[in-house]
Amino acid sequence: MPELRPAPAPAVTAPAPDAGPAIWTRNFRLYFTARSSGLLSDAMLPVAVAAGLIGAGHPLGSVGYAMAFLMAPFAGLVLIGGVLADRFTARRLMIAADLLNLTTRVLMAWLFFTGVDRLWQLYALLAVAGTAAAMFQPGAASTVPLTARDVHGANGVLRTSEALTVLLGPAVAGLLAGAAATGWVMVVAACAYALSAGCLLALRLGPAPAPPPGDSLWRNLVEGWHEFRARTWMWGVIVIWFFHSAICFGPLQPIAAGLIVPAHGSTAYGVLNAVFGAGTVLGGLLAIRVRPQHPLRGGALAMLAFPLTPLGIALGLPVPVLAVCFLVTGVGATFWSVMWATSVQTQVPAEVLNRIHAYEVAGSVCMAPVGSALAGPASGAFGPRAVLFTGAAVAVLVVATLLLVRPIRNLRRVADR
Repeated sequence: MPELRPAPAPAVTAPAPDAGPAIWTRNFRLYFTARSSGLLSDAMLPVAVAAGLIGAGHPLGSVGYAMAFLMAPFAGLVLIGGVLADRFTARRLMIAADLLNLTTRVLMAWLFFTGVDRLWQLYALLAVAGTAAAMFQPGAASTVPLTARDVHGANGVLRTSEALTVLLGPAVAGLLAGAAATGWVMVVAACAYALSAGCLLALRLGPAPAPPPGDSLWRNLVEGWHEFRARTWMWGVIVIWFFHSAICFGPLQPIAAGLIVPAHGSTAYGVLNAVFGAGTVLGGLLAIRVRPQHPLRGGALAMLAFPLTPLGIALGLPVPVLAVCFLVTGVGATFWSVMWATSVQTQVPAEVLNRIHAYEVAGSVCMAPVGSALAGPASGAFGPRAVLFTGAAVAVLVVATLLLVRPIRNLRRVADR
């Protein structure tokens, strides 16, 4: 794909102070609290909804429909969220999203306390929650450079926090749903969103760049697409990631569960996922310390750890060895994630960052559900182990391709401010 025009020079950010802490500024502490509380609430939702529906006597299929109503609006509206974040500022849109999430959790709490008699009501609330996530996500990237001078280190801290919330959220939701009722999980989540909105309201970021007044929503969306296409390293990674999501990442979880649970039990499967979560924490901590001059090159090399998990499962390795595979894969995946997020946030001008982030998020996640959906038919046709071996081989080819594409391989780190 030819470049439409030369990419503008990096104009990372609006004004973060030159003096004071490189990471833990007042603004970053507020943003860290907001982001962590919101992520914890997000992580609790799937477990809480599943437990609530099954506990209320609804069939297992209702859980799948519920998750579809949650994810579909996010995938479909995140691009619009990026445009709106540029037009109205990311901070305002994120506060609005938190308040919308707060409202949905209060109403879900009422539904579960009174009994979910009409599933359409829950599905509608989940669709609104997915819309709120699409409103929040684009600003999550552009806010980081506005709150910390050390963007790389701040991303490492945030990814570590994200990993911890992924570990703690389902556990907290399961404990509350088991000990009391799913409605109380929603009450806790609503309080967390209130905390997030309050912290975002207290941020003092200064003026944010915005598109020229009078531009239409469609024009802003098209300009975002042009800016995205103008960066070969960015769209190159996303195109490569289509294959990784569809063939490697998407099928991994359903096939892993299908092979590990019958062979070793659900407890072992849960432990292995917890070990993966611990690996993501370690990967975030490692990324704070290690700052390669070519971040995408370093991140790609770290992704060589990914094939260990599908290979270990396909080969039927014992649980302790599988645990090592899961741990190392978690480290590599999060290290790549920090390198990628930092590259996007420091290489893209602030006035288009929300829109470009929305395009890269949409491109990154769109093929994973396709891979998950095709995992069953592919396993039936070729066998689950053949699908895992194929995924491991493609994961190696993905790394090789990332390293072969010159704009990706040679992208240089922007010096810390």
